[in-house]
Amino acid sequence: MKSAKIGVSTSNHEVLNVSPHGFWLMVNEREYFLAFDDFPWFRSATMEQLFSVELHHDTHLYWPALDIDLSLEHLVHPENFPLMAK
Repeated sequence: MKSAKIGVSTSNHEVLNVSPHGFWLMVNEREYFLAFDDFPWFRSATMEQLFSVELHHDTHLYWPALDIDLSLEHLVHPENFPLMAK
């Protein structure tokens, strides 16, 4: 059984920062910015709700407290999902 090294993250996803315009999310060593204009459901979320994100199958994100789920494709190309933010 391997043990995790102290100080090394074993998570492959995390919220990095939050601003008045959106938040940065690191997933599988790639950084994404989720603008509140593109993802308005997060605008009123608490910090605890934003930071409580789960990654499923390396491509699917879920915020249980907000009941929001997104694929990484939504983050890369929000313009391809116009009904998503309406």
